[in-house]
Amino acid sequence: MSLSQAERERYQRHLSLPEIGAAGQEKLKMARVLVVGAGGLGSPAALYLAAAGVGTLGLLDSDKVELSNLQRQVLFRTADLGQPKAVAGSARLAELNPQIRIDAHAVELTAANAAGLVGQYDLVLDGSDRLATRYLVNDACVLLRRALVSAAIHRFEGQLLTYLPGASACYRCAFPNGRHAIVGNCATAGVLGVLPGVLGTLQATEAIKLITGIGTPLAGRLLTYDALDMRFAEFRIARRHDCAVCGESPTITQLKDEPPMSDDGDVRRLAPQDLARLLRAPGAAPLLIDVREEYEWDAGHLDGAIHVPLGQLPQHLAQLAPDSDPVFICRSGMRSMHACALALRARVRSPANLEGGMQRWAAEIDPAIEVA
Repeated sequence: MSLSQAERERYQRHLSLPEIGAAGQEKLKMARVLVVGAGGLGSPAALYLAAAGVGTLGLLDSDKVELSNLQRQVLFRTADLGQPKAVAGSARLAELNPQIRIDAHAVELTAANAAGLVGQYDLVLDGSDRLATRYLVNDACVLLRRALVSAAIHRFEGQLLTYLPGASACYRCAFPNGRHAIVGNCATAGVLGVLPGVLGTLQATEAIKLITGIGTPLAGRLLTYDALDMRFAEFRIARRHDCAVCGESPTITQLKDEPPMSDDGDVRRLAPQDLARLLRAPGAAPLLIDVREEYEWDAGHLDGAIHVPLGQLPQHLAQLAPDSDPVFICRSGMRSMHACALALRARVRSPANLEGGMQRWAAEIDPAIEVA
């Protein structure tokens, strides 16, 4: 598939990159990418993929544009309020790049339509905010052998994971079921408006790399981003032999709708005031585990807490009693949410997360404490 003169002018900066060039741009032109969720993550991802010249771009979302969306969902304008996101978003993308095809899917993804929708595309980007949808997208990609770039956000932090069929861990490998996965709800937890822009752009970057075959994909690695600390961290995610969908003896061999999943699972969520009351109460103090890095711990920590950086936590969890009921602490609350997920996988009963982490503790309980 050759490039027209207009396309060569539009994508000239790509053509100037030896790693992409005309051959890579032609691969982008032939590519078919589905963006699930046209919200905070899907907005920047879709905009950059359209600008990059992805030949066929699908936008799937059953919601309508609301005023509260406009704080972060840059695909939409005030004039789009009340319109289906898939329709309004597709019109915006077509204005940005009329040389590509945009398919609007203003439907809810279900087990009945997932295979038909995902099967039309080569690559899927998941920015959905519902756990049941997140697992359905993962399972469809595994069963149909489609690459998947999955992202999630919470307050000031985000995460990113790439799945390559038969070659790396899938989303269920990282979070085996709904009880073990924690996805923040923007409506209740809040979210920094620019945060999904960072993660959505990273999703688009991964997609372009996978399509053109350049660089090293984020496969087998979970990337986390802390906006307040402006820091990225990376954790290895091994493929599980007992994974329900991509393991050696899978139990999920066809798509099915799962009941709505709670974002909380079995995790107790403690506000700073809640934890302060627990610490003041008579009897044994709760087990506090601070999963921040050493320099953060050295700057200031809660009395009685033990320090176990998140990367070392899996080995430590094996030593905990199932009824230890630990409270995990980090800087702003997302790393400790991952710690809670790891604890549930290790069969530790009822782990708790300090919501807002040490930052919120310092703001509401002890302003004298230092937070690095």
